[in-house]
Amino acid sequence: MRTTLMILAAFSVASAHAAGFKLESPDVKANSTMDKKFEANVFGCSGENKSPALKWSGAPKGTKSFVVTVYDPDAPTGSGFWHWFVYNIPANVTELSANAGAQGGANLPKGAAMNRIDYGFAAWGGACPPAGDKPHHYVFTVHALKTDKLELPPDATAAVAGFMTNANKIASATFTARYGRPAEKK
Repeated sequence: MRTTLMILAAFSVASAHAAGFKLESPDVKANSTMDKKFEANVFGCSGENKSPALKWSGAPKGTKSFVVTVYDPDAPTGSGFWHWFVYNIPANVTELSANAGAQGGANLPKGAAMNRIDYGFAAWGGACPPAGDKPHHYVFTVHALKTDKLELPPDATAAVAGFMTNANKIASATFTARYGRPAEKK
C-alpha cells in the first residue's frame, strides 16, 4: 500500500510539470538575488514595490487560462507568505508586463484579476523578509488550468485561491529567486 501511494505521489508531481513548459523573467533571473525595486514599502521595507515582468512558453494542450503566484516559504509565519496571486489570465496571454501587479489592476491583461494576498490587499506585495534573516526564497509559478475562469469570491484567502488553482491545474512552471535585508544597526 505504501509503495502504491509513493508511486501515485511521484506520478502526480511528474504530471504537474509539462515537458517544455517554462517560466522566466527579464527582471529576475532564476537562482539569483532580486533587485531592491521588488521590495515592499511596508513594515520597515523601503523598496519600490514593483512586480517584475514574467514570460512563459510551452503551455500544455488543453490550457484554458493561467494563474501566476509568488510565494515565500521561508516567512516566519508557520505557513509561508503569498506575495502575488493573478488569476483568470486568458490562454492566449504569455506574459505579464513589469509592474502588472500595481494596485487596481490597470496593468493586467484584459480579463485577469488579482486575489487578496497575505498583506491583505489584491496587488503585488514585494519581498520584505525580516532584517538579518538569511535570504528568503521567492517561488514564482505559472499554472496552466483546464478552466476558463476561477470563480473566487472577492474576499477569498490565498489558501482558497490556491485550492481552486490546484483543483484545476494541468501543469505548472516555476523558478526561485532570493532576497534578504541586512541586520539593523544598533
